[in-house]
Amino acid sequence: MSERDVVITGIGLVSCLGEGPEAHWRALSDEAAAPAVDTERFAPYCVHPLPAIDWNLQIPKRGDQRQMETWQRLGTYAAGLALDDAGLKTDEALCASMDMVVAAGGGERDEAVDAQILEASAARNDREVLLNEKLTTDLRPTLFLAQLSNLLAGNISIVHKVTGSSRTFMGEEGAGIAAVETAVARIRSGQSNHMLVGGAFNAEHADMLLGYELGGFLHRGAWKPVWQRAGAEGGGLVAGSGGAFLVLESRGHAEARGRKPYAKIEKVSSSRVRRSREDLTAGIADLLKRLDAPADTTLALSGASGAHAATAAEKAAIDALSDVALRGFGTRTGHLKEAQFPFAVALAALAVHNGAAYPAFDRAAEKPFSGAAGRALATTVGYHIFEGAALIAPAD
Repeated sequence: MSERDVVITGIGLVSCLGEGPEAHWRALSDEAAAPAVDTERFAPYCVHPLPAIDWNLQIPKRGDQRQMETWQRLGTYAAGLALDDAGLKTDEALCASMDMVVAAGGGERDEAVDAQILEASAARNDREVLLNEKLTTDLRPTLFLAQLSNLLAGNISIVHKVTGSSRTFMGEEGAGIAAVETAVARIRSGQSNHMLVGGAFNAEHADMLLGYELGGFLHRGAWKPVWQRAGAEGGGLVAGSGGAFLVLESRGHAEARGRKPYAKIEKVSSSRVRRSREDLTAGIADLLKRLDAPADTTLALSGASGAHAATAAEKAAIDALSDVALRGFGTRTGHLKEAQFPFAVALAALAVHNGAAYPAFDRAAEKPFSGAAGRALATTVGYHIFEGAALIAPAD
């Protein structure tokens, strides 16, 4: 035990399951619950949609809400939930000195404007002139500004007054892994005492789904659990809207303000296997080995996306750990892209905090386990690239 241990003192979660850590713990502990899936709006693809959200609860100014895209509102909202959960929301001094690491995408395109440009270009040959016309009318500079990836961090700073240092990572699941890994390293080294880290993703936007589908990654047809999509039409990935933010502190900092943590992050490990010429299963096994998980590691919260090759490789690597029960939470939440790894860490921390494992999310593919959760693994293997894992342990 050390004062520089990295502990989790606040969790902010939003997904199709609801909002907040307690809502997610209850929902994921209900073995009989049906998945929340929308199979109609984006058919033949399905998504896990957001629940109804009262944005005013965490973003009180309507002007702030209006200038954010949905993914920015979602991230700002989840960040506010984490700050509330950590007891920091109303502490202006601690928020002002809090550092932040955000995993973000590149913003949401204006689908209506894109459609108008494509329609107009079909009847004109002077397309350069057309684009210049649109630049002076529909393609406003403020529209481009709204798509900047670092605006999520900017909005969190404006709304929640988190004004310490700020870093934004891009790169899908790898961004979320790098964000957590960087935050843990900064606290452990003494460069920061308390940090806000996380990301958000809005799957209910056609251009976001287009990015997946251009690579052939989206699952088509009837919904299936994450481990059962191999052999089905499409690439296996089912997207979900959601956000996950964590408040991380040094043990000394949390104790000084009398805050009891959920859990501590013992180790974080990442890799980028060259999948076209290296064995991904072996690479994931090596990644897990580097965590040096002790014998009381009984649970693995997997962020597997359902993408066929990546998901099969991850399952093979974790199944080789004979005493570890695997839980693919993407079956219940969908794939949350940049937020996937922070979400996995949060769910692992809740299991450790509550001293219990989640029931199987897919009884055909996940073995039952009802004992007390000791340590837990949180994993995310990118659907295309990047792999990460963390070892989560009791705080005491």
